[in-house]
Amino acid sequence: MHFVKTTEAAALLQVSPSTLRAWEQRFGFPIPQRSPGGHRAYLHAEVAALRTALGGGASVASAIAHARAMVAADSNSLVRALLAYDRDRADRAIETALALRSIERSVEEVLLPSLEEILSSAGAESAVWAFSARWAADWLRRAMCLASPAVSRIAVVLGDGSGDELDIDALYIRALELFCMRAGLDVLRLSTRAVIGVGDAASVHRPNVVVMAGGHTDDATVARWAYLIRRSVGPIPVGLYRRATAAGGSAVLPPTPGEARVRLMELADVGASAPLRALA
Repeated sequence: MHFVKTTEAAALLQVSPSTLRAWEQRFGFPIPQRSPGGHRAYLHAEVAALRTALGGGASVASAIAHARAMVAADSNSLVRALLAYDRDRADRAIETALALRSIERSVEEVLLPSLEEILSSAGAESAVWAFSARWAADWLRRAMCLASPAVSRIAVVLGDGSGDELDIDALYIRALELFCMRAGLDVLRLSTRAVIGVGDAASVHRPNVVVMAGGHTDDATVARWAYLIRRSVGPIPVGLYRRATAAGGSAVLPPTPGEARVRLMELADVGASAPLRALA
């Protein structure tokens, strides 16, 4: 799940941190968690729901009540639909989320947290997770079909190092691809296990940045894959997304697709003037 610091939450709500703490004490919402360092951290979904409710002109008490119900209803309805193996109900649940949020926020605040909850409770070898993962992959694929054509000068080669369709990383990688496409980026997603001809593919696509995503493919294969691309197109930046370790000067992207997309675009912008070293 995505958490934000007190100052970030206050800025999103356009209030002071002291006001945010006063709401917490009076209304019990949004509910802060504690980081390992003891600092408050707020669930982004709760802050975002409250921001939406406040934007409608309601009083603070009414907005908090509405936000609390909205967060619970969105997540719970999707989880219940998936637990019931009901594809139509799952579609309706995410459509309800989309009525209140952008696609990006619906993915980060409803879809991915619901999947994480099911994976955590049922396990990766369960039938319900197999159903949920397939439904989510299909939904993300449909959303990508509706994304606008690339309009940005930024081209990305996205190396998919996830496992099979039951790998949660595969869904996060699809979400990152969707977010990039909706931002107008030109994305070429290729499996990192497909090494032969990857340099030729890169020479056609001419990427500004390479992203190595997912932790299933071993480091040696990933390093060879990235090396072949950079030998073909030159020393462009390399970012790691949802991989356990960084290597050879590559940059670690945030684990959530929205923040990862922002960081990816920053890497692409600085790549020409200060390229990162090749992966070892």
